[in-house]
Amino acid sequence: MNSFPFIVQLIIFLFGAIIGSFLNVVIYRYNTGRTLGGRSICMSCGKTLRWFELIPVISWVVQAGKCVRCRSIIPFQYPLVEFVTGLLFLGIVRMYIGLLPNIPLFLWFVVPSIFLWCVLAVIAVYDIRHKIIPDLFVYLFIVISALLLFITPDGFFMPDMWDFLAGFIIPLPFALLWYATGGRVIGFGDIKLMMGIGFFLGLGMGIAAVMLAFWIGAIIGVFLLLAHGKDVTMKTQIPFGPFLILGIAIAYFCQLSFLDIASWFTFFT
Repeated sequence: MNSFPFIVQLIIFLFGAIIGSFLNVVIYRYNTGRTLGGRSICMSCGKTLRWFELIPVISWVVQAGKCVRCRSIIPFQYPLVEFVTGLLFLGIVRMYIGLLPNIPLFLWFVVPSIFLWCVLAVIAVYDIRHKIIPDLFVYLFIVISALLLFITPDGFFMPDMWDFLAGFIIPLPFALLWYATGGRVIGFGDIKLMMGIGFFLGLGMGIAAVMLAFWIGAIIGVFLLLAHGKDVTMKTQIPFGPFLILGIAIAYFCQLSFLDIASWFTFFT
């Protein structure tokens, strides 16, 4: 089974978008003293939002990105997170659809992957907003990725040695750099994220994800320097976590390893 009906894909996307709406709540309320319970309100006027103002993506578009009562701007983060989370859910299900009709095996790969990507989405947006990677979520990413190396639908097993060591090998040079520079070049949260990358993707794909993150970060950094001139300097703090997570996404969904990237250099040289 390599494909499934459009209506099923739409349902999966919508379900992901609904979860994305919840992730927005987590991102905004985490570490603020507020719980995840209670009705959603407008952050400007305090108005309790009605159900039709909370429809993922659609409500933001219909309301032209503004609160119905006070007309204050609703951040673009809301529909973006909802839309991307919907795409993530759909992409993950499509990635493992070939495992059907073995439903237990299919769910074994899909459910943890969805959970890990939800954690990564929170990390990425939180890092953009606050320029810090929250420990709770990065530790969740590390622990669950590591546990999945040892537990399968058939029980406990010993993983490939390199898959296990990847969680330590990938962040090691950056940990040494962090120590040597007193944390001025790279944040320790990024290093912890790299540990999770190693456990989640393995050595080959993990190295590819980190390499892609540095390339994308460098390109965007140069673009910001050129586009904003004096407002952006080499000392301007740009969160690296989102670039790492973008690198993970490319390596994961495209199944790219370090050897694939090395072959690019061979092709162009």
